[in-house]
Amino acid sequence: MGHVFAPAVPSATIAGGTLRRASSRGRMVGLDLARGLAIMGMFAAHVGPDPSVGGPLGWAMEVARGRSSALFALLAGFTLVLLMGRPRLHTGRRGRQAAGRVLIRAALLMALGYALVLLDTDVDVILPFYGLLFVLALPLYRMSARTLALIALSTALVMPQVLYLLRVALDGGGLADALATLDPLARITGSDGFLGLFVTGEYPALTWFSFIVAGMAVARLDLSRRDVAPKLAITGAVLAVIGYGGSWLALHAVPGALAGVSAAAGGGPAASAWWSDAVGEEFATGHPAWLLVASPHSQTTWSVLGNTGVALAVLAGCLIAVRISGPRARLLAPLVAVGSISLTAYVAHILAIRLLDAVGGEEWPALPVLLGFAVAAMAAAVLWTRFFRRGPLEYLLHSATKPARSLM
Repeated sequence: MGHVFAPAVPSATIAGGTLRRASSRGRMVGLDLARGLAIMGMFAAHVGPDPSVGGPLGWAMEVARGRSSALFALLAGFTLVLLMGRPRLHTGRRGRQAAGRVLIRAALLMALGYALVLLDTDVDVILPFYGLLFVLALPLYRMSARTLALIALSTALVMPQVLYLLRVALDGGGLADALATLDPLARITGSDGFLGLFVTGEYPALTWFSFIVAGMAVARLDLSRRDVAPKLAITGAVLAVIGYGGSWLALHAVPGALAGVSAAAGGGPAASAWWSDAVGEEFATGHPAWLLVASPHSQTTWSVLGNTGVALAVLAGCLIAVRISGPRARLLAPLVAVGSISLTAYVAHILAIRLLDAVGGEEWPALPVLLGFAVAAMAAAVLWTRFFRRGPLEYLLHSATKPARSLM
């Protein structure tokens, strides 16, 4: 479309438009800051010291595990709404083009994710699951914040139980193997295919769908209002208390729950299962008491509620920090830069892990490696974003979606 000339408007309207643009810019910077923190959390989980070191460092490493991925998933839902635009503007052909761009992105994320899996690192690559979640959540993009929040809550309450029953049914392995032989994705990728994406994988869509829908609900809020971010922070805190506190209460109130969790996890320590992965990161099907834990990778209702709460609180904190930082905003710039090229940063850190593994990764001390990853990512991101609007992979992803413009 060409330029459209508009009549003169009152200065108050111009000022209002400027404020709206500034508010939108602040929202995007806050979103990138949250993405940057999520990336740093993933660095900590993948190359940082083991939480068993104890003390403040061990606590920080434990907090980063699982919750960083949940924050990233919630932000992906936010991004999905931004990609689709306002429902009133994207109808008919424009709506189909926007949906086409999202579907192309989803397919490329899945392909890139499976390529990273072939590197055979210890990282559970989340990109294939993100691609599927984009597709599953796409039909919801026109819904209001209230409706999306209700869907997110409903799936958080129901789907973990469904997942548990399905995994119990598949526990023998025979049925899963039979389904894999019928799945072309499983044959192409050498994985569990769609069964892995929905049920048996590290980030199963049945439970992670709630995170992306929650992010979509947040994107539908009017974040230009000064009271929205504080309310979002309070909501996140309440959900975190309900999730982790509810798990603690259930584990201590239900007779035999702690013993059942320990047995299901192969003897792992169950006392901290209400918030820590010390009990084990693998989803346990040996005892129904597992449904009472809230450890970040447990795929239970309590964990989804708690992780969502943390993600909402962090996002709200980032939005508030950007709003009040003023001249101190430069202190946030390195993290914001990483967040603005988060896909590139995520892929690069997996490549770096593979390189370190190839040159004796187990001999490298964890804390210096983590600090090196963080400093290198921030320095490279600041330098890159000084000259380019998008990261290398973000640019390729954007270019690859251009064929969607031809949709009628």
